[in-house]
Amino acid sequence: MNKLSVLAAALLISVTTVAQRKPEVKIDKSLITTKVQESFGKKNMTAMDLWELGRVSAEGLSPDGKTLLYGVSYYSLKDNKSEKDLYALAMDNKSVKQFTAEAGGESVLKIEANGDVIYSAKGQLWRKNLNGGTAVQLTDVEGGLENVKFSPDGKHILFSKSVLLKKYHSVDKYGDLPKSNIYIYDDLDYRHWDSFNDGRFNHPFIASYTDGKIGEALDILKDEPYYSPTAPFGGAEDFAWSPDGQSVLYVCKKKFGKEYATSTNTDIYQYDIATGQTSNLSEGMLGYDTNPVFSPDGKRLSWLSMKTDGYEADKNDIILVDPATSQKVNLTAHWDGTVNSFAWSKDNKKIYFVAPTRGTVQLFAIQVPVNLNVRSLPVIEQISEGQFDITGIVGELKDGLVVTSTKMTQATEIYHYSFKSKKLAPLTSVNDAHYAKLNETKVEGRFTKASDGQDLFSWVIYPPNFDPTKKYPTLLFCQGGPQSATTQGYSFRWSFQLMASQGYIVILPNRRGMPGWGVKWNEDISKDWGGQAIRDYLSAIDGFSKESYVDKSRIGAIGASYGGYSVFMLAGVHEGRFKSFISHCGLFDMTSWYGTTEELFFANHDLGGAYWDKKNEKTYTDFNPIKHVDKWNTPILIFQGGKDYRVPIGQGLEAFQAAQLKGVKSRLVYMPDENHWVLSGHNAQVWQREFFDWLKETL
Repeated sequence: MNKLSVLAAALLISVTTVAQRKPEVKIDKSLITTKVQESFGKKNMTAMDLWELGRVSAEGLSPDGKTLLYGVSYYSLKDNKSEKDLYALAMDNKSVKQFTAEAGGESVLKIEANGDVIYSAKGQLWRKNLNGGTAVQLTDVEGGLENVKFSPDGKHILFSKSVLLKKYHSVDKYGDLPKSNIYIYDDLDYRHWDSFNDGRFNHPFIASYTDGKIGEALDILKDEPYYSPTAPFGGAEDFAWSPDGQSVLYVCKKKFGKEYATSTNTDIYQYDIATGQTSNLSEGMLGYDTNPVFSPDGKRLSWLSMKTDGYEADKNDIILVDPATSQKVNLTAHWDGTVNSFAWSKDNKKIYFVAPTRGTVQLFAIQVPVNLNVRSLPVIEQISEGQFDITGIVGELKDGLVVTSTKMTQATEIYHYSFKSKKLAPLTSVNDAHYAKLNETKVEGRFTKASDGQDLFSWVIYPPNFDPTKKYPTLLFCQGGPQSATTQGYSFRWSFQLMASQGYIVILPNRRGMPGWGVKWNEDISKDWGGQAIRDYLSAIDGFSKESYVDKSRIGAIGASYGGYSVFMLAGVHEGRFKSFISHCGLFDMTSWYGTTEELFFANHDLGGAYWDKKNEKTYTDFNPIKHVDKWNTPILIFQGGKDYRVPIGQGLEAFQAAQLKGVKSRLVYMPDENHWVLSGHNAQVWQREFFDWLKETL
């Protein structure tokens, strides 16, 4: 019997003895568990604990598969910034040594056969060997280097740089007025995500490279007002070298102004270095085409593709191309799912990919056809299963894959997936010691019935020491996106582990409009934002309210983005189900939102189009939260970012003002320096404190 069991037994005997003398005393076993945990240093998670966790990033495997490089970032609340260092893990004995310790953040670009690691730090390239030695700075380029990719022979470098092409800013347009700060536009795409368009566009550049010396760089999009990498989140995955090093591939949406704002039609372009000619490899493919990757033997090319222009959450398929014949095959067209990311097997026979499925994100394998003329359906197999998400594929070993994985109660760590056992084994344990000090929050999946009779899956997170004989305040989490999966992901803001640790049951329905339950289920939310998806939320909370441990008088609804919209909608239609609401960057008035959001392709597809088009009337009336404000009578907390151009500031201000004028208890938390997210550590702490203080006040 271990020490914990002995102590628990002693406490139980002590309490039982007292109970035998006084039969009227009821034993609360959860108090025994709590006392035991306290004696061993256990505690419930706090917001500070969340930000003390290390944030793990997989950086790459050495060519011989013997060493894994990974990064760990820690956030300093004192300095209000993060610090990232690299670590090397020996795959044979799992020993770990720190590889870099310089101030700032380092990211691995490539690991060479001789053990030399080329990495970026402070915008420059550095070299250091896995066996040790001193790091050597290779480059000293003004402005630094971004999104670097080396040619196969290492003699050329591909990178991105911002280029001024349009004089939108008064300082650029009127050189004699350097202290002015005005923007002038004649077309759309005047702002995106969290910044106004200053006339600068990211372009790919090619240059010769010799041990840190970079030759004259060639802008392969010279004078073209297009972005590559794509804005706002594109990176080095938008670039690829051809196996012979004679050309480069890049992802670009070659549209400008209104066309740019209303389209998702990115393409895969190939630039021939010798001739300077560019060809479109995805000509006629009208949706997102991204992530070009050549097979290890260089004979095949693959990328991810969506077929519908303007539909950002369309089914994402893997396209396979034979460059020699230009034949294309959609490998996943027959499969009822959508691909997140993929990687080739070393023997060129398979493509591994990760995709959402039934409330988690798992590994899949697809057999690559030898002959593209044979139109038989490729075999697709799900090869992992469990209550976790596979968030990325790092590399392949003889006996398995190296992957990253999360749970709702565990931030990213790196694992070995075994082909034989089909199980995950941890390679990193950066946060294990931290989690060992925290009381556990149980997570389980449950099915209830939706209003239309469909099975509706939800994740449920229970408070530490959960006792089903007690009643608990309960939170309904409304997912954003709207077509984002609610799976076993881990968030440093919407931390369900943290919420449960404060004593709340948290319910996360996989409502209509989420991938992982078939293409139709995912598509059903488009043009029906306030319809079945909202009814799914009401059905879920009604189903769980039947449980004796759910305090029906203390139920709240929370969410961000479309989740924030859902909260605003629920506030007008909930008929007394909820006692408190929290909306972060939610859409409140669909008319004004359509007039100010930046990615209009999203609004056109999901809402049906403009508010002046009569065929979209339902979107701007029945499915518009502002039209239901007359029924608002429940306390509501509203978070709004000042630099949020996806859901601009007016949405939060309008909702707060309406609540105030109606006399509804309400609070506005305005974050002038934040966008659609909360990125600053200090601001995140304020966010968490306001979040939980509001729940204490109102729930």
